[in-house]
Amino acid sequence: MNNSYPYISDSPLAQEFWSMGKSVSCPIYDLHGHMGYYPPIYMPKSDPAAMIETMDDCGVKLLVFSHHLALLTPDLGNQASIEAVRQYPDRLRSYMVFHPKYPDMMSETWKTFEKYPKVFVGLKFHPDIHEVPLTDPRYKPAFDYANTHELIILSHTWGTSIYNGYKEVYVIAQEYPRIKLLLGHCLHAEWQSAAQLAHDFPNVYLELTAVFDDRGAIETLVSGAGSEKVIFGTDLPWFDPHHAIGALLSADITDEDRHNICHRNAEQLLAPYL
Repeated sequence: MNNSYPYISDSPLAQEFWSMGKSVSCPIYDLHGHMGYYPPIYMPKSDPAAMIETMDDCGVKLLVFSHHLALLTPDLGNQASIEAVRQYPDRLRSYMVFHPKYPDMMSETWKTFEKYPKVFVGLKFHPDIHEVPLTDPRYKPAFDYANTHELIILSHTWGTSIYNGYKEVYVIAQEYPRIKLLLGHCLHAEWQSAAQLAHDFPNVYLELTAVFDDRGAIETLVSGAGSEKVIFGTDLPWFDPHHAIGALLSADITDEDRHNICHRNAEQLLAPYL
């Protein structure tokens, strides 16, 4: 570390990013993105082409996203996801959003998922938006399907939530050991609890979106769970990847940790789909 600037890394990887704006040796896989118009907030670069430009600026090789439209109307939104990935097959993959309040769509959801193996890499749950706890029986068919097929599930989690807090995640991690459960936002603010879950359960991973607002959180997650269990994500287009990359490069972890977080772990998880 540079003693003059104790919070700014001067490691070889950091220096490459600081000087070049991106890294050839360390591609970035962003496993938590969105796409498209979202009524409550203005996002000027939310269409696929604009998002690809942002990714190019900072060396994001691949983004896995769930379309905003799919969170509210999954039949329409998942189709929009298919179209976006078809437009940029080398840069985009998608999660299929599962909406627990539409049980009549269940069989069609699985048909669509299986029809597009080069589009969908897993499922996306957002219990806070849908106001249905992860442990609600309405999620069970999706968890059963994902467990049978050993799928990735990215679920929104938040420390203070009654829908996707520590208790709900613990139950799911224990009950469905074959899913690969990515904790979106890492139980925000309950970093030690999130790290303990990833340490105790081989199938639990820590996804960093919204972690970057709290200095020291990355170090807590890496020391508690190991960098092999930490996944890079940004919520693009909500947040700019430059901020996230800067926070990761400034954290008191090693370049080996950063390689794990930026691409190695994602490459392993996504290997069946790429």
